Amino acid sequence: MLKIRILGDKSEIESGLNLVSSILDIEVSSEGIPVMIEKNIACQNQTYGYDGEKGTITYTSTNSFFRLLNLWIMEYKKSKPFEKEEKVQFEKTGVMIDASRNAVMNVSTMKEFLLHMAKMGLNLAMLYTEDTYEVKEYPYFGYLRGRYTQKELKELDDYAFALGIEMVPCIQTLGHLYLALKYEYANAIRDTSDVVLVGEPKTYEFLENLIRTASAPFRSNRIHIGMDEAFGLGSGAYKARHGIRDNFSIMNDHLKEVVAITEKHDLEPMMWSDMYYRFGSKTGDYYDLNSEIPNEVIDEIPQVDMVLWDYYHEDQNTYDILLEKHIAMKQKVIFAGGIWTWNGIAPNYGKTFETTKSGLASCKRNGIKEVFATMWGDDGGETPILSALPGMQLYAEMSYHDHYDEARLEEEFLHNTGYTMTEFYTLNALDETPGVMKNNLNTSATSKVLLWNDPLLGLFDKDTEGLGLSAHYKTVAEKLAPLATDVSREFTDIFAFYHRLAIVMSTKADFGVLVKQAYDADDKMALEKELDKAKELKKSINDLRLTHQRIWMRYNKPFGWEVLDIRYGGIFMRFATTIDRLSAYLDGTLEEIPELMEEKLPFSSPYDLGEGTLGRGLYKDMVTAGKLSGV
Repeated sequence: MLKIRILGDKSEIESGLNLVSSILDIEVSSEGIPVMIEKNIACQNQTYGYDGEKGTITYTSTNSFFRLLNLWIMEYKKSKPFEKEEKVQFEKTGVMIDASRNAVMNVSTMKEFLLHMAKMGLNLAMLYTEDTYEVKEYPYFGYLRGRYTQKELKELDDYAFALGIEMVPCIQTLGHLYLALKYEYANAIRDTSDVVLVGEPKTYEFLENLIRTASAPFRSNRIHIGMDEAFGLGSGAYKARHGIRDNFSIMNDHLKEVVAITEKHDLEPMMWSDMYYRFGSKTGDYYDLNSEIPNEVIDEIPQVDMVLWDYYHEDQNTYDILLEKHIAMKQKVIFAGGIWTWNGIAPNYGKTFETTKSGLASCKRNGIKEVFATMWGDDGGETPILSALPGMQLYAEMSYHDHYDEARLEEEFLHNTGYTMTEFYTLNALDETPGVMKNNLNTSATSKVLLWNDPLLGLFDKDTEGLGLSAHYKTVAEKLAPLATDVSREFTDIFAFYHRLAIVMSTKADFGVLVKQAYDADDKMALEKELDKAKELKKSINDLRLTHQRIWMRYNKPFGWEVLDIRYGGIFMRFATTIDRLSAYLDGTLEEIPELMEEKLPFSSPYDLGEGTLGRGLYKDMVTAGKLSGV
């Protein structure tokens, strides 16, 4: 353990220093190496050095001090004098973690996450909570969803504050509220199944309670009020009361009411920009580069920061145009990129790196002062959130340097995590398989669709036939094996989960294809072989479930895991049925297997998959051609 002696004013950083000391493996001691610290908020340049006898750190904020201390330690370990400088690119750089798609990070893991942020110099944190926070007036709000209590959020804000990180509440005040509005208490404030009823006084009583409660635990006077993708706005109960009105008028009426509430509580709101930006597009496309927002629309927008969310484009020109058009809306513009934790079961680092490098470079050119990375958990939160660390390191790299330097990023990542970037990048191979384009830019969720792919119906079998995916996953499993078994390292449990997934895929990926081929050829010996594999897979799928369960319970609250239990239970029982069907056919009890007599077609998606992808989508669409639930 390295001993250091801090010289200078420690009052602002002392509490946080106590928190980071253990993860930096240092002891603050009067007998340690002297390090003189100085805060200079007027300068964008930060410096840290060592002349062979004493160290220096000149920093711009509490949070940047912890980043520089961490980097100072990294350089000191090289046993040479050094003098380093870096330039702060953004006033705020942070993350938004999805806590609304079943995976609600527990308090201890969120603290761990905040420590990683501090080491990297990220200074803004949001927990995206549609209904996963406690509102005492509405006991069904977040019921059985792992909602955060006021005490938990206050504890997290205190922890973040000590590290110089601003925590900002991030909620919804228009759409994306299906789970909150499905109960009887919400009948009077529901427009459509997931959109609140604009113009109804009880709606604003409800929203004021949400805004007041959501902001109460936090020091920050800012709040993210959501308002994105409210596509059903004005089409339900609102239409029945008021007739047909244009969406802009409805949206503007509502936003003025919500902003009035935030002003009443001395809060500065920000919102996702898409519902306004779409008004300028003839097709309603959020990324329409020809969109022209009328001045009369712009003039009617209340004072609210606009958050442009874009984690899809790889070319800087697209970001330049979109940012320019957002700046023309005369509001402060904040940029939200993405670390692709929502691709499926595995993270997509290729898409993350290509979009982030372009997006943040454009933000620098266009004078954007605040950026954050979204970490969505679409369709059940299947991806462990700490798999986002490589993307977070990229945000740090882009936030403290004019230009991206891969070697520097990899060195800092190794120092911060004890892993090489290459080791984490092995996870990319779970989705970037044969048949998928380089960097998986069209976001194939190969490992997800193949895990849940039905062994008899095989909706994805035609897409993956002949690609040799079982052999591919066997190679991936071999690469992950040492990372999954080294208990001396921090993220062994994450790699153990993905190792187990690769093992399952090494047998399951081609299972349906081989069963169909054997059945069509009336090859009973081959079917016997696949029957043995099915029995094997029943056990290995349950082993995967248990590994996934362990990592979920370590990082998240237990609520939401029931959905994945149901999914694992579904594929487990489908293999039980497959075993029954194949056994009956092979012993002559069953004359034919109708499921295997059907000609297999390429997967039919609700949208165009694009080139270089083998499939993606929601669980409900990929497991059956029938109706999973509903009338």
